[in-house]
Amino acid sequence: MRKWTGIIVALIALIAVGAFATYRWATNEFTAAGPTQQPVRMEVPTGASVRGVIRLLADRGVLADRRAVTVYLRTHNIQPKIKAGTYEFPAAASPAQVFQMLEQGQVVLEQLTVVEGSTFAELRKALEKHPAVTNTLKGKTDAQLMALMGHPNELPEGRFFPDTYRFAAHTTDADILKLAYDSMARVVTQAWAQRKEGLPIETPYDALTLASIVEKETGLASERPRIAGVFTTRLRTGMRLQSDPTVIYGIGPKYDGDIRTKDLSTDTPYNTYTRAGLPPTPIALPGRESIMAVVRPEETGDIFFVATGDGTGAHHFSKTLEEHNEAVRQFLARLRQQSQATHAHGSNSTNGKH
Repeated sequence: MRKWTGIIVALIALIAVGAFATYRWATNEFTAAGPTQQPVRMEVPTGASVRGVIRLLADRGVLADRRAVTVYLRTHNIQPKIKAGTYEFPAAASPAQVFQMLEQGQVVLEQLTVVEGSTFAELRKALEKHPAVTNTLKGKTDAQLMALMGHPNELPEGRFFPDTYRFAAHTTDADILKLAYDSMARVVTQAWAQRKEGLPIETPYDALTLASIVEKETGLASERPRIAGVFTTRLRTGMRLQSDPTVIYGIGPKYDGDIRTKDLSTDTPYNTYTRAGLPPTPIALPGRESIMAVVRPEETGDIFFVATGDGTGAHHFSKTLEEHNEAVRQFLARLRQQSQATHAHGSNSTNGKH
């Protein structure tokens, strides 16, 4: 009997030693640097099991020994909750690092930049073309889109904040638009709370509309408050805004890059040469600085501005029509000089070839 007891004890000891050795081996393997020498990007599909993910990782060379990982998880009674998505595991990432990323959902973030002054139509096209965005709104009208987003009877132009958005692959266009809509609503609300007293605009939507015009008119960022001041003064005194970008927006897809005298005299809801006050909607997606400029404009008494044509995007501001007309003459003269210089350079280059 004592003999059998000794054998059983010995066997138990061997099993314990073996189990401990296996435990140590699995633990060491789980925390040791992985075999990859370069980052590895891979997709973890929705609904994948832990076993399936371990197999995928091993097949891509991220895990040196998938059995060690399986043993480690089992002996530690760990059941990882893996989040689907596209991951990029760094070179030599240990299984511990890999599974931490998988559980925390540290997916690769894609990027979409919405440029200040772009239109809502351009934003929709950018979303449709982005390879990492899941399209759910393609074919929907703007009205249908806004209703699906929970904002029926709202027109979309100007309602979405221009910014760089980072998101996981397969994020829907609707989710990105919701984020942009909420961002714009927050920016406008904050700006409106800081507005100057006595402005000739009555609502945050008015501010958004005017900001979109300032955005399209501004070539030099530092001039935004002063350009906003010109338009504010015009609204205050009943002058028409006479903004070319509003006319262009009213022309729509037919606009060919040139604005003509007949365009300025052809009435549309957006022609601020033929109609007083603000256009019915924004004409673009304004940025934060343009929004702040219209709620805190720099009113200097100027009621005109025209580009200087010096290549900086700067404008000449005037308080009188006479001064403005002279600035326009100087601008046109500079354009003629530049055109003549370009033509002369082109002729010399052509002659040099013969």
